[in-house]
Amino acid sequence: MGLSAATATQEDNNYDRAKEVKQFDDSKLGVKGLLDSGITTIPRFFLHDPSTLPSPTTTSTAQIPVVDLSDSRSNIVNQVHEASRSWGFFQIINHGVPLELLDGVIGSVKGFNEMPTEFKARYYSREMGRGALFSTNFDLFLSKAASWRDTLQVKIGSVLPNLEWIPEICREEVVEWNRQMVILGETLMGILSEGLGLETERLKKMTCLESRVLAAHYYPYCPEPDRTVGITSHTDPGVLTVLLQDQVGGLQVKHGEEWVDIKPIHGALVINIGDILQMISNDEYKSVDHRVLANRFQEPRISIAVFFNPSERETLYGPFPELVSPENPALYLQFTLSDFMRKLFSKELGKSLINMFKL
Repeated sequence: MGLSAATATQEDNNYDRAKEVKQFDDSKLGVKGLLDSGITTIPRFFLHDPSTLPSPTTTSTAQIPVVDLSDSRSNIVNQVHEASRSWGFFQIINHGVPLELLDGVIGSVKGFNEMPTEFKARYYSREMGRGALFSTNFDLFLSKAASWRDTLQVKIGSVLPNLEWIPEICREEVVEWNRQMVILGETLMGILSEGLGLETERLKKMTCLESRVLAAHYYPYCPEPDRTVGITSHTDPGVLTVLLQDQVGGLQVKHGEEWVDIKPIHGALVINIGDILQMISNDEYKSVDHRVLANRFQEPRISIAVFFNPSERETLYGPFPELVSPENPALYLQFTLSDFMRKLFSKELGKSLINMFKL
């Protein structure tokens, strides 16, 4: 064994990942704080296995569908159904959410993340009980490698958390965003229900609008963007996700064997199907893998996701009976949301839960 190999082996033996992760988390710096400290290489626990890192050669030039919500209802239902079946992702335009609010909520999240570290540290926590928190990677202690992003997360369900827990710099925007997402969410759930041949109110009656979580992600410049990611490849676990992204780019969706860049359209929103909706639609709608590249640009990337989930935790969910027949049998077990969420939070981000419930 050569000297350098021996040294590397010794370093591996001395490396205490759990200790380094805890020190980072206890510092409450976040990745933006690390960057502000002047680092030129990223800490070791952010380094991903090279075999799992994105390869630019597999990126397709295809584009996810864009649906104009000012079109006729039948056209919208058909387009959303086809996009949800074949892509699991689509963008919407003319959706009714004011452009000033889209730009305002991006600006307010940017403003919070660019406040001094000691200010942001007051909100840094892993206790979701209070309804709002700021942290780096919700699965930081479970994942094999961390991702280069910070997140402000707010439970915005039927009852908002104590507003004092939401940073004042973005409080007004978050409250108004929640109001608009209730309206848009109901519209989208109606369209998706009709696309399955069900009554318009079906998903709403299942309480799929009522439990909502907002995750405002901030991806600062990464000094080593080819050695980590912004968010690792994963599917969204819930029913539906509505995502606002800025113009920096980096979001990719898997389509077949290729990765497709979701090019930002100013004023558009990105919609994607979650695991629960794939299961209750009996695979008619698809929940697909997506990821975010580490940001190689000096300008930070900002996105705001709202995840829609049912609020009834002990109700049994499974494929809609209307979609099941001898020719088209049920593909999934029935499950409770409590069981589903327990499984979700016992693992790192990345592995879909769908296979756990397959018949």
